[in-house]
Amino acid sequence: MQVSSLNEVKIYSLSAGRSLPEWLSDRKKRALQKKDVDIRRRIELIQDFEMPTVSTKIKVSRDGQYIMAVGTYKPRIRCFDTYQLSQKFERCLDSEVVTFEILSDDYSKIVFLQCGRFVEFHSQHGHYYKTRIPKFGRDFSYHYPSCDLYFVGASSEVYRLNLEQGRFLNSLQTDASESNACDINPVHFLFAMGTAEGKVECWDPRTRNRVGLLDCALDSVTADAEIESLPSISALKFDGALNMAVGTSTGQVLLYDLRSSNPLIVKDHHYGLPIKSIQFQHQLDLIISADSRIIKMWNKDTGKIFTSMEPEHDINDVCLYPNSGMLMTANEAPKMNIYYIPVLGPAPKWCSFLDNLTEELEENPESTVYDDYKFVTRKDLENLGLAHLIGSSLLRAYMHGFFMDIRLYHKAKMMANPFAYEEYRREKIRQKIEETRAQRVQLKKLPKVNKELALKLMEEEEQQEVTRKRKQKNMPNLLKDDRFKVMFENPDFQVDEQSEEFRLLNPLVSKISEKRKRKLKILEELEAQEREEEEEPEGKASDAESSESSDDEKGWVEEVRKQRKLLRQEEKVKRQERFKEDQQTLLKPQFFEIKEGEEFRSFKDSAKKQKLMKKTLGDRLKLEEKLGTLDVSDTTVGSKQATFKLKKSEQQKKQQEAEKQHRQERKTLRRPASHLKSKRGRGRLFH
Repeated sequence: MQVSSLNEVKIYSLSAGRSLPEWLSDRKKRALQKKDVDIRRRIELIQDFEMPTVSTKIKVSRDGQYIMAVGTYKPRIRCFDTYQLSQKFERCLDSEVVTFEILSDDYSKIVFLQCGRFVEFHSQHGHYYKTRIPKFGRDFSYHYPSCDLYFVGASSEVYRLNLEQGRFLNSLQTDASESNACDINPVHFLFAMGTAEGKVECWDPRTRNRVGLLDCALDSVTADAEIESLPSISALKFDGALNMAVGTSTGQVLLYDLRSSNPLIVKDHHYGLPIKSIQFQHQLDLIISADSRIIKMWNKDTGKIFTSMEPEHDINDVCLYPNSGMLMTANEAPKMNIYYIPVLGPAPKWCSFLDNLTEELEENPESTVYDDYKFVTRKDLENLGLAHLIGSSLLRAYMHGFFMDIRLYHKAKMMANPFAYEEYRREKIRQKIEETRAQRVQLKKLPKVNKELALKLMEEEEQQEVTRKRKQKNMPNLLKDDRFKVMFENPDFQVDEQSEEFRLLNPLVSKISEKRKRKLKILEELEAQEREEEEEPEGKASDAESSESSDDEKGWVEEVRKQRKLLRQEEKVKRQERFKEDQQTLLKPQFFEIKEGEEFRSFKDSAKKQKLMKKTLGDRLKLEEKLGTLDVSDTTVGSKQATFKLKKSEQQKKQQEAEKQHRQERKTLRRPASHLKSKRGRGRLFH
């Protein structure tokens, strides 16, 4: 909750603070509230009191229980129940809503004026009826005695729709080219409309005749105002039977008495923006006028400013909750703002706890911390020689120290430290020494595992830094990436440079690795020197890099051939060693144990199978005919038919014998069921 004060009027912004996304679970929301102080201190008066993108209009039902708001995107209406402090329902619409009106005491009857010239009626269950007006509408009002809807818009006519008869009536013909706003007096039901020419026409709905005309464009021009175009009427509101407030497109608000053609008060917002909304506050005789930037509250008798509010986002509509100090705004942001001003009135009964909360805040006001003050402790004051100022008006006690003016702090510091120039000089000398040290040989700390790979990555990074200005692209570095950190710490990831795959994939690695080994040796020597000596003397840079030759320009084809030749020689040596080992080994006989229930078969069976496989197909068929596994017969057509019988193993034969014996045992145990037949009929079962 944010507190602001103007003219000693406290304004509490109840919707200030960050809102949590809807897709977060309750558990994560509670965790965020524990961690973040801003989220924990915020007040969510009505749950999810917001729109997806923008809110355009906001109104309160006459019974005060429901708050309705329309917005985008997609076009929709949301109804919030104040008794439940949550959303009651949400309905999506076909087009954006220009304005809407609640006809009943609750949400059961609503009328929407939409962008596409549509007028849509909603009942308690949802969409009820939709019709269309001839021209684009900008505002409408409801005449309760006759059940007529008066529509004004981009036309000189005022369209009348009777809700009792369900048809359009004769329209009112005006002298204006276009109309922007309209209102009906709640006492004597006078209909007033504001035109694009800066005039207000008043009509009597009983006789359907114009009874008055006000030229507000000339009255809105003040002596010091600069006029670029003719002011048009952008807002209109009646107060009681005789008062009427008119808002113009140039940012002026005019208060009229219907008995006079001259305005009582002309109030300028000084922003040059159209007035969006006008509300009356009867307890303090205030007028609340708002444009897209500021909300001003001023006395309707004197015109003296009471207070003002400037929200962060542009304002679209303002709604004052009846008989309370609560103010709600629809603006160009997802969140709809709620303000509570205790001076205007008490909190509504559904959030009466706000009164107790604001009273506690007023009893314990928070101290303000300013940017032009310096916080110092008692020890700092003693060092500056200002300890004698404790208790005076120059120091303000706060927590464990004091606040003092920043200018006084700088003056006291200059007087207390006259050797500041010497400190500055020593600091500059130290910076110069550091710059000269940077020209020395910079030691590179290499990891324990894969040192050559790390050195290669460092060289590539140095080359990238040279060409980075041209390419303007940062390439990732494996040494700084946490995902590959284990590769330089775990010995299991050590690259085997003697493997065949590595040598064939990296044909030039042998010569490059020799250079890196020399470089590694130099780095290790420098590291050893650094451990022995506390300070390294200045010297010339190492000429190891200057001694390197450009052998990398040679073709890698010869290197591949050389590597393959070396691999073949190594393989030949390995084969000779294996052959010598085989000759030296003596073969010993091995004995195997036969399991119980199995018979030993001689090695002759395998020899028979080999002889049988060498015979021709005809010889094998004749042999199988003799053994009985093949049966060849002639068919009636004249062809031959061959039937093969597969040989069964001993285990399969034993299993078949066991199954046959089991079936015979079951037959002996099976009993006949003939005695279960009934005596009445033959073959009929007994029930």
